[in-house]
Amino acid sequence: MVKKHDANRLALPRHGSEDNPPIVATLNLLSRRWMLRVLWELRDGSCGFREMRARCRRLSPDTLSCRLSELQSAGIIARDPQGAWVLTELGVALRPSLMALNDWSKQWADVVEGGEINVK
Repeated sequence: MVKKHDANRLALPRHGSEDNPPIVATLNLLSRRWMLRVLWELRDGSCGFREMRARCRRLSPDTLSCRLSELQSAGIIARDPQGAWVLTELGVALRPSLMALNDWSKQWADVVEGGEINVK
């Protein structure tokens, strides 16, 4: 559960807020540098801090710690009994969107490699 003060700190939407609809708050959270990569690494199960650093070599320890803290405050990840990071029920609900984005990215990569991009 996201604590009220954590939700305010993350600028998460309040129920019925017209100036900050949920999609805008979600995009603001997930668009932070490395955020989607951290979620991607957690898509199939738990991952400890050191293992996450090994998977994301260019990610600094300070940035990783910050992103993990933000995701935890948003209720998307939590620590398992062994201390590793894992998606919460709310985080697991993001998995289909991540997989759909992965599928789309493969199609996009094929277009880019084939030189078929038409900008209008």
